[in-house]
Amino acid sequence: MERVLDFNSDLDHALFDQVVSTFYRTAGPQQAAAKQILEQFQEHPDAWQRVDGILEGCTQVESKFIALQILEKLIKTMWKALPQVQRQGIKNFVVAFIIKNSSDEATLERNRTLLNKLNIVLVQILKQDWPHNWPSFIPEIVGSSRNNLALCENNMVILKLLSEEIFDFSAEQMTQQKTKNLKNQMCGEFSEIFNLCYEILQQAQKPSLIAATLHTLLRFLNWIPLGYIFETDLISVLCTRFFEVAMFRNVTMKCLTEIGALQVGAEYDSKFVVFYSLVMKGITNIMPIALNLADIYENSTDDDQNFIQNLALFFSNFYSAHLKVIEIGASDPSVREMLLVGHRYLLKVSQVRDREVFKTTLDYWTKLVAELYDETQSITGGDVTTLLNLGVNNPIRSSNNLRKNLYAEILSNLRVVMIEAMVRPEEVLIVENDEGEIVRETLKESDTIMLYKSMREVLVYLTHLDPDDTERVMSLKLEKQMDGSEWSWDNINKLCWAVGSISGALSEDTEKRFLVMVIKDLLSLVEMKRGKDNKAVVASNIMYVVGQYPRFLKAHWRFLKTVVNKLFEFMHELHEGVQDMACDTFIKIAQKCRRHFVIQQPQEVIPFIEEILATIDTITSDLQPQQVHTFYEAVGYMISAQPNKQQQERLIIKLMELPNAAWDRITAEAGQNMDVLNNPENIKILSNVIKTNVSACSSIGSPFIVQIGRIYLDLLGLYKAVSTLISESVVQQGLIATKTPRVRGFRTIKKEVLKLIDGYVSKAEDLPTVNINMIPPLLEAILGDYASNVEPAKESEVLNVMANVISKLGGLLTDKVPAILDAVFECTLNMINKNFEEYPEHRSTFFKLLQAINSHCFPALLTLSPPQIRLFLDSVVWGFKHTMRDIGDVSLQICLDLMSNFSKSEPQVAAAFFQSYFISILQDIFFVLTSTSHKSGFKLQSLILMNMFQLAESLQVPLYDPQSNAAPTNRDYVGEFVTQMLIQAFPHLQPVQIQQFVLGCFNTSKDPVLFKGHLRDFLVTMKEFSGDNPEWFLEEREQALQTKQKQDFEAALKIPGMVKPSERPDDMID
Repeated sequence: MERVLDFNSDLDHALFDQVVSTFYRTAGPQQAAAKQILEQFQEHPDAWQRVDGILEGCTQVESKFIALQILEKLIKTMWKALPQVQRQGIKNFVVAFIIKNSSDEATLERNRTLLNKLNIVLVQILKQDWPHNWPSFIPEIVGSSRNNLALCENNMVILKLLSEEIFDFSAEQMTQQKTKNLKNQMCGEFSEIFNLCYEILQQAQKPSLIAATLHTLLRFLNWIPLGYIFETDLISVLCTRFFEVAMFRNVTMKCLTEIGALQVGAEYDSKFVVFYSLVMKGITNIMPIALNLADIYENSTDDDQNFIQNLALFFSNFYSAHLKVIEIGASDPSVREMLLVGHRYLLKVSQVRDREVFKTTLDYWTKLVAELYDETQSITGGDVTTLLNLGVNNPIRSSNNLRKNLYAEILSNLRVVMIEAMVRPEEVLIVENDEGEIVRETLKESDTIMLYKSMREVLVYLTHLDPDDTERVMSLKLEKQMDGSEWSWDNINKLCWAVGSISGALSEDTEKRFLVMVIKDLLSLVEMKRGKDNKAVVASNIMYVVGQYPRFLKAHWRFLKTVVNKLFEFMHELHEGVQDMACDTFIKIAQKCRRHFVIQQPQEVIPFIEEILATIDTITSDLQPQQVHTFYEAVGYMISAQPNKQQQERLIIKLMELPNAAWDRITAEAGQNMDVLNNPENIKILSNVIKTNVSACSSIGSPFIVQIGRIYLDLLGLYKAVSTLISESVVQQGLIATKTPRVRGFRTIKKEVLKLIDGYVSKAEDLPTVNINMIPPLLEAILGDYASNVEPAKESEVLNVMANVISKLGGLLTDKVPAILDAVFECTLNMINKNFEEYPEHRSTFFKLLQAINSHCFPALLTLSPPQIRLFLDSVVWGFKHTMRDIGDVSLQICLDLMSNFSKSEPQVAAAFFQSYFISILQDIFFVLTSTSHKSGFKLQSLILMNMFQLAESLQVPLYDPQSNAAPTNRDYVGEFVTQMLIQAFPHLQPVQIQQFVLGCFNTSKDPVLFKGHLRDFLVTMKEFSGDNPEWFLEEREQALQTKQKQDFEAALKIPGMVKPSERPDDMID
């Protein structure tokens, strides 16, 4: 087999076929050997010279595919480096080979798969050579299409691929200027292509040619000049000749959808009305409105299902772009009826039991109801007088003329559709599994959560548009649950999820009446239903609904108290998931109604918090440890609302009585005899007590010092004691000891101690006191232990706590940073620098610590010796060469901040740093920039480089040795260094290209957008990145997403009920 790697003699095509066949059709050592040979063959610089022979002489299709892959790679990466005669030879061969394999019907069918790859190769050549070196391409392909039907069909595929490459995929594969040139060229020569397509659509009888042409046209429709669409008979030909023909209707529907989605000027409005009527006539002929589309979808062919999907896309896209145009024409009864029929179709499509189809229609419904709501708001302006149109000679449109009135019937049906399709909110923990059993949910589906948010938005808008109808629809649905006519777990769930989703959207009086009715009926339903599963389903729905209405609960104390007591009952219910949901609902109510529990309510003897604390042992007696922790966190939120400091301290002490009793007992026994800690039960109790403290601290915050102060020294003593026991176990049993249940229990205690201290410091307010009283004993307890422990027993949480404490205390800790680094830096670095995989938590927290020191205690770095600074910087460089994206990004950020900090330091400090490290950092950044493994860091890489090119011009100290280098300025020196470095790294690029790139780096270094665009263009030119690399545009996408999310949230806050109660800022709730 190795003979195929001999490039000094002719290739044995039969042997090459045999190697390929061995790779694809065998297994074991032979396949591995064949794979290695084929990889070596493809990597050989002369492999492309064998392509023509393989295509002509080999019989295996896979062999030909390998040859075409080699050729495609050559064209993408080395095309411009080839002599013109070789480029012309390759081009002529590819064109001739395509013609040979598509010249007649039988050959075309037989070689279709191979042709697809050949077409892609040809398009890669076109991207390089057209139009400058192949100006006649369009006339040639159009001319050959008119002479041969089989060739014409394949030419359509080539034109489709070319359109996709230029208009759909160009952004990340070609330079900005090249993309612009190709688009202009394609538009300029399009008339010949359009005439060819139009002739085929009007005259052709061959189905496969028509289908290929329609698919090609589909790719053109979003960019061709509008005259080709609206000033010709194209729309009429599509609708009358192909739309109602079963084999063409799907691709025709896609073409009509593209046309319908075009955003154009008002001069085409009348054309869109005619277009809409033509399409609607075709749709009603294909699928009459009386049909049940949900049933058809369930039981039909793929073609019919695709048509219904395309129907959803057509209506959603067309209405999103041109709804108001059709509404203006709705004064004509026939246009009005067409408009409503279209929406009835969309309602029927929305009932199809396919999530992707539903999501398509949901996008449009969201847009429609939001527009209708905005219209009512703009007209009323929130003024009741305006709403009722009571002003004399009021010029504002009356409420009778609102657009929502046109859609009243549609919106009423949409309410039913939304309720019947409602998906589960993330708060609901009890679900029906595939076997029809009621179980606790174990995995949250992000897709379902996002879908719920969108559906909730639509229901809130629908409620604002007609609260009476929303209430009527939901009440009717609830009646059918009560009388059993629509009873099922699925139906009651969806109805209650819908009821919970409109919290805040009704007026306060309506909400009160409606909610009391719903809760009463649900409580009756619990009593009526037999069987634990039925009761659990209704109970979970009661908990969900009450948890969504904090406004109502706060306004009605008796009801709030009743609900909370009912939750305490559910905490004793042992059916799977009920206790979890009771605890989760309790904490949600505690967060939003916290103040109401600590004040004395009318007709109450004491605040309710006192009752809870007095019976806390009974309430939590049946809960699991993690549920107890949730309960303590919830009560902590209540206590945090107590404004009287003495009262608050008393409540905290009362809350922690039970945990403290267990803590005191075991720590006292351990003080007498350390063997107490060898009892697994004691370790479990201690661990749960600390976790309870963590939960309470997280909600109480800084006032929790009254409890922390009580146990702090015992906590650190326990930390040291279990550390000693861990070390003894490792000495006796070796590293395997770290895997034993006993040692894992000890390590849990260490982690929870660290978590508690971390949690308290993050919320502490008196930072100087924390620094004086808490930090010294903390460092004494954990640093020496971390340094001396064996690697598998070092807790990554130590690094995390140090990073968080430094971030919180900032400059107060500067004097302690050298000691922290001495204890953790080198020993952690030795753990993680052997490879990129082991100790992932230590990796993340190590770089988090370095970032915290650099950001908050930078002066501490100036006290390090030069070898220590070098090690610090080497760690950062190693970090941004890391293949884990989060570590790479943190390290790049550290590097950026580090250079910024040094550039602002004393001149002699800055000079020493940049003279020592500027050039090496520059090299390393260019290394990751041009490496295909580090694409995700492009945003920060470009920022660092931009700053470095700025520094090269602004630094006053020379970056070079004046004795040995004649460069007159830093700019000249850095420019020459980068140029030579890139010439050596990428010999296939012309020196003049690299010189222009380096010059451009200096010229664009003041503008981040221009600089990044310049870098992207260079990376495309370099052809190291010719594959798809969305990471180059990641920053723009993330920035746009963040801006949009912020704007959407601010807009949603202005609409009552649009933001869930649990997500609204507390001051808007309490």
